[in-house]
Amino acid sequence: MNPIHQLTLAVATLVTASIGAAFAVEPPTPYGPVPSPRQLAWEQMEFVGFLHFTVNTFTDKEWGDGDESEKVFNPTDFDARQIVQVAKDGGMKELILTCKHHDGFCLWPSKFTEHSVKNSPWKNGRGDVVKEISDACHRDGLKFGVYLSPWDRHQKDYGHPEYLTYYRSELRELLTQYGPISEVWFDGANGGSGFYGGAHEIRTIDNKTYYDWPVTWQIVRDLQPQACLFSDAGPDARWVGNERGLAGETCWATLNASEFGPGYGPAGGDYAGRLNSGDRPGTQWVPAECDVSIRPGWFYHASEDAKVKTPRELLDLYYHSVGRGAVLLLNIPPDRRGQINENDAKSLHEFRRLLDATFSDNLARHAKATASNTRGDESRFSPQNVVAGHRNNYWSTGDFVTTPELVLDLGQPVTFNVVRLREYLPLGQRVESFALDQWKAGRWLEFAAGTSIGNCRLIRGRPVTTDKVRLRILKAPVCPAISELSLFAEKP
Repeated sequence: MNPIHQLTLAVATLVTASIGAAFAVEPPTPYGPVPSPRQLAWEQMEFVGFLHFTVNTFTDKEWGDGDESEKVFNPTDFDARQIVQVAKDGGMKELILTCKHHDGFCLWPSKFTEHSVKNSPWKNGRGDVVKEISDACHRDGLKFGVYLSPWDRHQKDYGHPEYLTYYRSELRELLTQYGPISEVWFDGANGGSGFYGGAHEIRTIDNKTYYDWPVTWQIVRDLQPQACLFSDAGPDARWVGNERGLAGETCWATLNASEFGPGYGPAGGDYAGRLNSGDRPGTQWVPAECDVSIRPGWFYHASEDAKVKTPRELLDLYYHSVGRGAVLLLNIPPDRRGQINENDAKSLHEFRRLLDATFSDNLARHAKATASNTRGDESRFSPQNVVAGHRNNYWSTGDFVTTPELVLDLGQPVTFNVVRLREYLPLGQRVESFALDQWKAGRWLEFAAGTSIGNCRLIRGRPVTTDKVRLRILKAPVCPAISELSLFAEKP
């Protein structure tokens, strides 16, 4: 080929590429705050576990006073593998251990205090609960998280500046000695009566300034950059505003987080309500985590062995947390043996059976999907993506088409009572309200409606039998990005 032909071919190739680029349809522009990669991975776990375990387990208290002897901590048959296996069998993807609760007792042999397992009779002071649980989690494929109470009713320096050095030293131990940490939990219990090194008194602090949280959070970012930070204000995940495991019927993943902090919210405002529903619009992506215990209390009490939540009660919690776009954090407290009680394990196992029986069979997986509009008429934005079973594929429309419709043709009558919707989260939370219709007697009839979707929205109701289902986006500031529309039938 002579030089002129080569030049002509090069120019033609460049022009063709330029024309193709000019006419290529770009994905939708992200709307509002969007999740970081660590937040996205955290949200996709959906169901995680809490382990409340300390001296309270042996004193039959919920909150220790801080004056408990290290000698009281003495599990008779501690079995980290049993604990982790029960959690895994129940479908949990992560376990968060109360490494130090408000009583100040450390479940690892900290170099910075004598109030720890190193002075307990358990394993003659050579035990380390944090190591055994973290090792078992990593071995069996669960992520591991840590809870380190900011309030310490044992430490003599609590309430003084010196305590922050102590607290951050403990935190560094947890973040450097136990492998990957997926979540660090900071709660809002701040100050009150305590032992405080023998000074039985009440100590109060200004929880907005005392802890200097940005410095502490940066320690986590530096040492465990993939870990999500939980508190009332996030910055990665927020408290849902109650300890009953219930997200709001409308639950946005966004929050005006600057108005909140661990243990406090906007003065004169509906603090718990705001956390429960989130803010729309919100300035930061801070999705909700719904903490609740399988028992009335957070620590094990033999008197509650017959009060364990039933599988059906756990199922209802799932629909009211995960089903509203949040993460469910279920506490399963080890007993005095150092194992999960048989009643708790049995209920959790049966709950998982019920869940799997329902969600293992997507009745819409073979449906033909059509829509009133498809972005650029391109297959990568096809309505068929909603039944493909891949979170990274989604249906979307043109930029100015914000109230489209999508129809699933099931091919034959199907009976279901659960609908699952998901948005493609890397583009933000886009839909503000939607409705679902069934085709019946030659016309569309609405059978459900809702507001926020987010990571997962479960619509659970009376059985519907139909051969077509329609999703209508009723309100959205921008074009939708829907990654899933699935149908399920609950099994007995």
